[in-house]
Amino acid sequence: MADDIKSFLEGKLNDTAVAWEYDLMTKVNSTNEVANGNARDMDIGWMVTCGALVFFMQCGFAMLEAGIVHPKNVTNILFKNMIDASIAALCFWLLGWGLAYGTDKGGFVGGCPDGIFTGCQFATADIYNGAGGGGSDGWESWFFQWAFTGACATIVAGSVAERTKIGAYFIYSVVLTTFIYPVVVHWGWGSGWLSAWGAYPDADGVARPIFNQDGTSNGMIDFAGSGIVHMVGGMSGLMGAIVVGPRSGRFDPVTGAAAKLHDGNKTLQSLGVFILWFGWYGFNCGSTLGISGGLAIIAGKVAMTTTIAASCACITATLLAKIFDGVFDVSMGLNGILAGLVSITANCSVVNPWHAAVIGCCGAIVLYVGHYVLLWLQIDDPCDACIIHGFCGCWGLWATGIFCTDSNVQYAGYPNVNDACKRGEQFGVQVVGSIAIIAWVVVTAGLLFVAINASIGMRVPEEVEEDGLDHSEHGLAEYGGGKDITLPSNKVAPLEEVADGDTDEE
Repeated sequence: MADDIKSFLEGKLNDTAVAWEYDLMTKVNSTNEVANGNARDMDIGWMVTCGALVFFMQCGFAMLEAGIVHPKNVTNILFKNMIDASIAALCFWLLGWGLAYGTDKGGFVGGCPDGIFTGCQFATADIYNGAGGGGSDGWESWFFQWAFTGACATIVAGSVAERTKIGAYFIYSVVLTTFIYPVVVHWGWGSGWLSAWGAYPDADGVARPIFNQDGTSNGMIDFAGSGIVHMVGGMSGLMGAIVVGPRSGRFDPVTGAAAKLHDGNKTLQSLGVFILWFGWYGFNCGSTLGISGGLAIIAGKVAMTTTIAASCACITATLLAKIFDGVFDVSMGLNGILAGLVSITANCSVVNPWHAAVIGCCGAIVLYVGHYVLLWLQIDDPCDACIIHGFCGCWGLWATGIFCTDSNVQYAGYPNVNDACKRGEQFGVQVVGSIAIIAWVVVTAGLLFVAINASIGMRVPEEVEEDGLDHSEHGLAEYGGGKDITLPSNKVAPLEEVADGDTDEE
């Protein structure tokens, strides 16, 4: 009898324990599901927010460039910034995304499992188009990368400002955002031959990063795009400036001396740079591509190194202008901020704060020296865009190899554990990457601009340039430039423009 009772109770207890265990595991799994879903949602929200900050940089570029060009060309430069973002959206949606992030084809470009142009990458068809399930559907990734594409394209507007046909600029923007830029993105951020994230995988899917094609190498470290974004835009701008030629009157035909054509609007320049600096936190911090799982710590570090580099570059550029030019040049200081930001973009997650200070200071030196080298070569870049983005972008890649530490590389979440920074290999990888990007952009963008120039022409006629592109291209009233302006009317007396201080008081 006692044994029967004991057996009965043990059975009941066992059944109860099993039921409790099942109930507990169900609740745990449900809690994990909710936690994972919340983490996913936070990551998506982070990327959308940071992508919006990067897109807001279009406003910064527009204000900066509007503050640099002559008033007779302000509408034209604003129009080009507007069109850049729109063209980038369509082209990156239709084909650019697939070429950048599709299945690797020989380490060069993305495509489909059964070929390069077989449809899967057209109009982002490879992004999961369903509901529910685990992981992200991918929409936020496209949005974030489109904002980068628009930023890359708009860099060129500053280099070729005030003398370039709109039609020529349309063609260039389409080719850049559809092909030139996505190829470099695949190299460095997709699964291309330079990538630190699964480079050039073999038949078994094993990554083969340069140089050693195994876990002892990292591939090129370009955390947020000093090379992939800024060098592509800057070197493209350089090629455009060379092909289109300098603005009329910029260089003395006999001595080659540079003439200042317009002092610019310092208010708009300052507004533009501060907007860009603000947006850069989306650019760099957002390149963690998430905020959960410890990524917020990396974002915090990136915010700090980005701030230090920009501030040091600003002060250095300002001091250089005072020492060598004799004035506190606000434009040089503002460009110094941008030079520091571009220089730190590749390495913001893999260097220490004091490294960031040195990198920013050196970026300002690259800016100042590059400004006068371009003038000496009689290459007219009104915004110094090719220096800030191209030359400083190259310095940013090199600085990554010089100042990175292996512990910082691991802290930033790069996949391979090795001593590539200590051995000096990483510097070699960064140099090879920069040379490859320069070669690709100089050849493709150079040929493109030459072809455009030989067909429809790159440059507006001299009289159009003199009158201003706002009048010829956008139908605005011709800029007065100090001349008398007469309003035709039978009832209102003609209105004459007079200089300040020339009015007579009765």
